Amino acid sequence: MNTNYDDLFADELREPELNYEQWREEQLKARRGFIAALPIATPQAISEQVEELGYKGQLEQRRAMALMAYRHIRRLKNIHVEGISRQSLPPKQNTLLAGPTGCGKTFLIELLFKEIFKLPTVIVDITSFTESGYIGDDVKTILTRLVSAADNNPLLAECGVVCLDEFDKIAASSSNSRFAGEGTTKDVSGYGVQRELLTMLHGADVQVPMDYGYSQFGPRLTFATFDLPFIACGAFSGLDELLKTEKAAIGFQTKPDQMSEKDSAIKVVEEVEGFQKYGFLPELIGRFTRIVSFQPLTEETLKQILRDNILPQYEREFASEGLQLEVTNEASEYVTGLCLKRGTGARGLHSELARAIEQAAFETFGEQHGKQVLINLANGKLICEIR
Repeated sequence: MNTNYDDLFADELREPELNYEQWREEQLKARRGFIAALPIATPQAISEQVEELGYKGQLEQRRAMALMAYRHIRRLKNIHVEGISRQSLPPKQNTLLAGPTGCGKTFLIELLFKEIFKLPTVIVDITSFTESGYIGDDVKTILTRLVSAADNNPLLAECGVVCLDEFDKIAASSSNSRFAGEGTTKDVSGYGVQRELLTMLHGADVQVPMDYGYSQFGPRLTFATFDLPFIACGAFSGLDELLKTEKAAIGFQTKPDQMSEKDSAIKVVEEVEGFQKYGFLPELIGRFTRIVSFQPLTEETLKQILRDNILPQYEREFASEGLQLEVTNEASEYVTGLCLKRGTGARGLHSELARAIEQAAFETFGEQHGKQVLINLANGKLICEIR
């Protein structure tokens, strides 16, 4: 049941001179001003700015997402500032990012849309959502979170970005052995969630709940997703095996200029079929106009991230305690080697260092000053030396 806007925005409408039409006009004006003020730079400049903010590796993938961000901003300006008809422009670009954990997928989204463009952005774990009418977060409350991220301005939220993390985990299984009755009941967290996402990804007016409860009778507003790009991220473990044919492999392994139009069409069909075998509705995968494959980070890139991004954070913390922290090259190589072996990527760099750092902090913080704290490698283990 939809609630009248006069009830939904009761606080704003208590002033007699303000009605819904005036409120909406103010919100539209605020949105136009926000979009007009958005910085616009070339895709090359955006990619370089991402690197300056600490992003390492994934050059081709970074370029693809920089172009996607540029086109999104340019499209918003065309529609909401210059007044160009939406129908005369290319549709929004939903993008699917596939790659192992710790390879920089969600970090890239954060830098592009939160740090550089400061758009309303939400990154949600899609595994916590269920089909409408079941206990759990309704898929539509993703948009509720986006409205909150836009300072409760729904019109501004319509120009933001939604990142669906752990997207591969909502793949439905065709096996009836997982639990009794699965083949005869609704798949509320697999195909059910996929069905709920179909309309939002395509672009539609969606009735969005304005609270996080489970009541179907709470206040709702109409949210347009025509300009809202969705970015899905997932590891998709085992997908490569499904896509192994003579020519097929998702991502950048075949250069576009080496592919004929026929080969390109075949490749797209094979990708969709592979995702379908993985457990996805082909209509849902078809909503993504771009599939970008991320590769595991190399040892050299992990060393660079450790040296330039992670160690300075710990060094500043120790410096505030009057201590000098130093991590030897042998210790750094040991940490990056563990991340490669365990497949944890950049995400594992913090955790692999944590034990040695915590030991050093426990022994020195608040007591010793002017000391050098050395993290070294001895007998195949990280050790802490205080000098």
